[in-house]
Amino acid sequence: MKGLLNEIRFFRSHDHNMKVLLLTNMIYGFVLPVVEIFAGAYVMRDTNNPAMVAYYQLAMYIGVVTTSLVNGFLLKAFDVRALYSGGILISGVSLALMMNIQGLGFVALGLAGFFLGAASGFFWTNRYLLALYNTNDENRNYYFGLESFFFSVASITVPLVVGGFIGGMDGRTFLGIVFNISTCYKVVTGCVFLLTIIASWVLWKGCFFMPKDIKFLHFRFHVLWRKMLLLASLKGMVQGFLVTAPAILVMKFIGNEGALGLIQGISGALTAVLVYVLGRLARPQDRLWIFLGSVLVFFVGTLFNGILFSAAGVIVFVLCKVIFQPLFDLAYYPVMMRTIDIVAKIENCNEYTYIMSHEFGLFAGRAFGLLLFIALVYFVSETFALKFALIVVGGLQMLAYPLSKNISNRSNQLSTETNDETK
Repeated sequence: MKGLLNEIRFFRSHDHNMKVLLLTNMIYGFVLPVVEIFAGAYVMRDTNNPAMVAYYQLAMYIGVVTTSLVNGFLLKAFDVRALYSGGILISGVSLALMMNIQGLGFVALGLAGFFLGAASGFFWTNRYLLALYNTNDENRNYYFGLESFFFSVASITVPLVVGGFIGGMDGRTFLGIVFNISTCYKVVTGCVFLLTIIASWVLWKGCFFMPKDIKFLHFRFHVLWRKMLLLASLKGMVQGFLVTAPAILVMKFIGNEGALGLIQGISGALTAVLVYVLGRLARPQDRLWIFLGSVLVFFVGTLFNGILFSAAGVIVFVLCKVIFQPLFDLAYYPVMMRTIDIVAKIENCNEYTYIMSHEFGLFAGRAFGLLLFIALVYFVSETFALKFALIVVGGLQMLAYPLSKNISNRSNQLSTETNDETK
């Protein structure tokens, strides 16, 4: 109990805006598993076509990158909190609309994915921007560690509760309503929308400073930022698979969302504690070791899935995936933000310039990964895509470690040179 009180006091010692952001993201963290996991499973159940799941995700990512550009123009006229909370609310509305479409055809599925991605684009880009302005390199490990802890807890509780609800209520009658899979998804979506309202209300408790100069269109970047965009592409490539492959594999080998929730919950328990402890204790120079550990865990998971290609292999892969994601993000985002701090000062550009271009870097990787998956499904086979594409992606992701090491070392050099020039 004493240790818990110490952690609460440590949290309360930080800046008000940083605490507001963390609380907002904590609440929205309970929405993300529904958007990332169960939406994919819903599409898979409705279409019974893995390529359509990948197509839905691709449309979603097009929405993300589109609104990252639109958001830059809107920042000139609207409070950043309005755009941030608007993205949170629209994600709930978009999910509800998708669940109410009768028969997800090619066009309907693409539009549903695009608008859900558009909402996510407002959330993620403004989240990055506010985190950048309200943290520094010394407290970003703690910030992203605590945020990842919230997301990991959500990845435990939400899949367990949602999976249990869907599995337990399917075929039952309650208050005169006969529940089927579709009805259960609609109830879940209603709960998601309520959480988005609460998260938006909390966000408006913050008082966030925004610079007056928000010119953000820039096309020629410092070589350090170009390396960061390459790292973003590697991250995006894996993201494209991680929001698609787990749901497809679980539905293929295990068969229901309840099992999906149970697997996510078990693997998330250890990770939640691990990322918080690392975020609390790790120093900026420890980020490279976290990078290395995360990519190794993911690659091992893809090998188990490809070699076994069974229910056991899927369980090991999902376990590794849930451990990999928060560990990788814990190291990735502080490196990204420190790089923005440095290159923005060198190039005298607004920070949103780099946040927007970062989304394009992520999109390049996501599009490559998803198009590769779709091509393998149509031109080779679904089995080949699920077995071997993940191994290829996991192998390529291993390049993130030497690349992040190079970025960190060069950032240290440029930071020293910049400080010497200002003295």
